[in-house]
Amino acid sequence: MSSPRAVAAGIIGRVLAGQSLNRLLPEALDAADTAQRPLCQELVYGTLREWPCLIEVCLSFLDKPLRRKDQDVMALLCVGLYEMQHLNTPPHAVVSETVNAARVLKKPWATGMINGVLRTFQRKDGVAANALSPAAQLALPTWLHTELCSQYDDAAEQIALAARHRPPMTLRVNQLKWTRDDYLQMLTEADIDAKPCSDSEVGVVLGRPVDVALLPGFAEGAASVQDSAAQLVARLLAPQSGERILDACAAPGGKACHLLELQPALEELVALDISESRLQRVAENSARLDLKLTPLVADASELPETLLHKPFDGILADVPCSATGVIRRNPDIKILREPADIAAFAKQQLGILEGLWPALKPGGRLLYVTCSVLATENDGVIEAFVSTHNAHITPIELKTGVARQHGWQSLPDRDGGDGLYFAMLQKPAE
Repeated sequence: MSSPRAVAAGIIGRVLAGQSLNRLLPEALDAADTAQRPLCQELVYGTLREWPCLIEVCLSFLDKPLRRKDQDVMALLCVGLYEMQHLNTPPHAVVSETVNAARVLKKPWATGMINGVLRTFQRKDGVAANALSPAAQLALPTWLHTELCSQYDDAAEQIALAARHRPPMTLRVNQLKWTRDDYLQMLTEADIDAKPCSDSEVGVVLGRPVDVALLPGFAEGAASVQDSAAQLVARLLAPQSGERILDACAAPGGKACHLLELQPALEELVALDISESRLQRVAENSARLDLKLTPLVADASELPETLLHKPFDGILADVPCSATGVIRRNPDIKILREPADIAAFAKQQLGILEGLWPALKPGGRLLYVTCSVLATENDGVIEAFVSTHNAHITPIELKTGVARQHGWQSLPDRDGGDGLYFAMLQKPAE
């Protein structure tokens, strides 16, 4: 399969069938020629980020929805509309290449329909925004649009806008090796455009993404790729010399490594994850940065007894969640995530907190983090936990974002960080 548009449509078709983009994309891109992979990836990510808008436009031009077995054709139509609206490809080329992609997909019957839809869209100069539903205008699933408008009022549009754009590439400078100013100078000498990150004193934002192999000193541990909001975690947990810290959902290890960079005199940092293969990523990252930690495969909601014998001074619980604060990085969420998933995540998150609490020392602190912007997974979980446990909530206030009832929410920003929720729980001293 040599057509990048056909490859993109095939990938999106598999997402529509319920597959995760992160799992299928690397192997699926192998179907595209090396030179075509950047375009293919742009078409996949861009189309998925715009999906709720594109699908509503497509359906407005069709007499009836396509059959389930032809979801790759629907995906191809949306790929064509995305390219026509958002890329610099001449419209006639978009039509020609998209029609040809239908033949590559072995769907020749769809060529006339695709040609007709794309040419009609071009002739009508698109679709007026007021003809779309409010959710489609913001490229959001209806259920998520309703939740965001209910919880964030005017900020809902900011969250939606961020979800439609590529995230900036942000680095965390390893302060054990370089100052940020020194590393910025190294980037300048390497002809890489960069500026200091306003949200993190060790953060650097690149003018455009680059291959990490081109970053000065990357292989030697000079810097790591990490979103600016994620860089706030280590400062909030504030590890102290001689403490034992547990990172309970550690993979791929960015936050665990940052904790060690911030406080190299920890007695121990245990990096725990339920997945052995994902924990390997933690080991690889810590080795590149020349940092020592203790990896452990375990379920955070059912800790092994050995961890309870010597409780921790601090615990980081960066729990699994809906990822609604990082949709721009995981745009398949707009298709795959369902309202019922949110309650299921909240139940899992509460179970993790209950599993971790016995491993925290009296007087110790637990930082709860999600990459969700939904109250059910954030304040709701914290409220449910403190209602049944002797835990004190320590207020958090950051430079950016909004205060919530029990914690702090950073909001996804088009040119800034992701949407993360932070809440600090303190166990009373005995």
